[in-house]
Amino acid sequence: MPAIPDRIALGENLSISRLVCGLWQVADLEKGGRLLDPGQGADALQAYAQAGFDTFDMADHYGSAELITGRLLARYPHGQRPIAFTKWCPEPGPMTADIVRKGVQERLDRLGVKKVDLLQFHWWTFEHPAWLDALHEMTRLKEEGLIGAIGVTNFDAAHLALALADGVPVATNQVSFSLVDRRAAGALSDLCRAKGVRLLAYGTLCGGFLADKWLGQAEPTSIADWSRSKYKRFIDAAGGWDAFQGILRAASAIAEKHGVSVSNVATRWVLEHDAVAAAIVGARLGESEHRADNLKLFGFSLDAEDRALLETAFATTKSIPGDCGDEYRKPPYLTASGDLSHHLDAIPSIYTAEPVPGRPGRSRVSSGSVWEPIAGYSRAVRVKDTIRVSGTTATHAADRCVAPGDAGAQTTYILDKIAASISALGGKMEDVVRTRIYLRDASQWEPVSRAHGRVFGDIKPANTLIQAGGLVGDYEVEIEAEAVVD
Repeated sequence: MPAIPDRIALGENLSISRLVCGLWQVADLEKGGRLLDPGQGADALQAYAQAGFDTFDMADHYGSAELITGRLLARYPHGQRPIAFTKWCPEPGPMTADIVRKGVQERLDRLGVKKVDLLQFHWWTFEHPAWLDALHEMTRLKEEGLIGAIGVTNFDAAHLALALADGVPVATNQVSFSLVDRRAAGALSDLCRAKGVRLLAYGTLCGGFLADKWLGQAEPTSIADWSRSKYKRFIDAAGGWDAFQGILRAASAIAEKHGVSVSNVATRWVLEHDAVAAAIVGARLGESEHRADNLKLFGFSLDAEDRALLETAFATTKSIPGDCGDEYRKPPYLTASGDLSHHLDAIPSIYTAEPVPGRPGRSRVSSGSVWEPIAGYSRAVRVKDTIRVSGTTATHAADRCVAPGDAGAQTTYILDKIAASISALGGKMEDVVRTRIYLRDASQWEPVSRAHGRVFGDIKPANTLIQAGGLVGDYEVEIEAEAVVD
C-alpha cells in the first residue's frame, strides 16, 4: 500500500495530491461565532501535510480557513511548503481592475503568500456578464505573478467553453461529482478532455453519507451540520433513500471484494474518470480524521465487474436536474439552506428598465452597446405583456466581440444577454415564445442549436434559423426573441 497519496501535475509548475483536503467545514465549526484557534488549526493541517495530504482547498467564505492555512504556510519559510487553493466569490457587479486586484490581494494577505497557487473564481449569475471582466483581469494578475493558475467553480460545460473561447487560461473547474451526482461525467468531462482542463471533484462522499455506517440505516429525520443537510437534498433529488441504499449496497459489495471501505470505492470511482485531477475530501480539524483509510484507495482499482454492478444501481436512480453548478443558480437549490431565491433575487440586474417618454405602458432597456444610440434602437422593449428583444450579438460592454470565431460560445453569451434583458423588464426565459437565429455560416448550426437547446429544451418556443451571410465584424450569430409575460 502506498505510503502517501498519488500526485498529479496541473500545468508545468504545480504538483498536487490527488486527494485534496477541503476546509469548508471550518465555516461549519465556526457558525456559532466561535473562531478556531489558528495555531491549533495549523497543527491539525500540518499533520495532514506530513502524511502526504499536502494540498488544501478553501474559500474566502470558509470562516477563518485562509488564516489557519496562512499560519501553516508560515512554518515553511525556506522549504517546499504545502499547496493552497482558495476561491474568490464576489457578489455580481462591476469587475474593474481595482476591484479584482483588491479581491486577489486579500487572498494573498490572509494566506501570507506572494502568489496564490490556484485561485478559483465563482460567479452567481451568468446574466451579469462581468464574470468575463473578472477572469480577464485575473489573467493579467497571473501574468504579473500573483496567481499561479486560474480555476473556476461550479461552471457548466457551456460557460466553461465560453471562457476558454474568449481566451481565459482556465486550468481547473471544481464541481460536485459522486456516485449520487454524476452530471460531470457527461458534456463537462468531454470538454475538459478536449481542452486540457481538469476537474476538482467535491462532494465525492456526499457529505459523509457514502460510508459503511449508512448501509441499511433508516433515513435520517434531522441533520445537524450544513454539509450533510446539503447532500441529503442531493440524495432526495436522485430518487430518495431507497435508491441511495441501492448504490450503497453495490459499493459495499465492491468494498468487501477489495478489502476497502465504501468511502474508498466512492472516491476511487470519481478518481478513475480521466478528466478528474483530484477529489476533495473534508478535513474536520481536530475531530474525525480518516487519513489511514483514505490511503487505501490508491492500492486498488475498479474492474469491469465493479463498474457493471454500480451501473445497475445507477439505473434505479434519477439524474440530478440540470448541469453542473445549476444547484446554485436555479431551482431545485441543492444547497445547505435549500433555497437561494432570496439571495439571487437580491442581485441587481445588469440592465435598468426605463419608461418610454409619452408612451404609457411601454418600457425599454439598453445594453450599453455602442450601436444602440447610433442606430436608434433599444436592446428590448416591453409593451403591456409582450417583450421584444432586438437582434443580439455577443457584444461585451460597448463594443468587444466575445469568443470570435466560436458560434456555440457566442450563442451562450447571447442567450445570457437576452435573459438579462427580459429579466430587467419583468419577464423570464420561460416566457419566451419565439426566437430567430441568424448565422454567418449555416454549417455552424449544430453548436448554435445545442446552445439554444440547453436554455430552451423544456420551454420550446417557436424558432427560425437561417443563414444570413455577412454579419458585421467577428460575429458568427445573431438572435432575437419575443416573450409574453403571463
